[in-house]
Amino acid sequence: QVQLAESGGGSVQAGGSLRLSCAASGYIGFTMAWFRQAPGQEREGVACIDTDGSTSYPSSVKGRFTISKDNAKKALYLQMNSLEVEDTAMYYCAADHRICEQMVVAGTVGGGRLAVWGQGTLVTVSL
Repeated sequence: QVQLAESGGGSVQAGGSLRLSCAASGYIGFTMAWFRQAPGQEREGVACIDTDGSTSYPSSVKGRFTISKDNAKKALYLQMNSLEVEDTAMYYCAADHRICEQMVVAGTVGGGRLAVWGQGTLVTVSL
């Protein structure tokens, strides 16, 4: 059973950067993604990387966030630049058997039914 553990969250001023990490125990050859959820808001998929290395982002973070994966280290990363107050949320990494398009739907409007979720790391962006 794969387990995921996020780290790297914290407080940063608007315009700053953070790099989130997600350490995996066990097999990591799945589609992997980052989601976030702010208080009172729906969960949102912010980055996804398929098994072939292709990536996808919503327009809200495209050009600012970059997802990457190191299979040798069994790690997933999210580089977040030009952070905005609206990026404040709990960030979760997740793994699943489906391709990104299906995984993001399942992880959001699909009730969050994915194979594996991490426990989350909090990102707070202030002015």
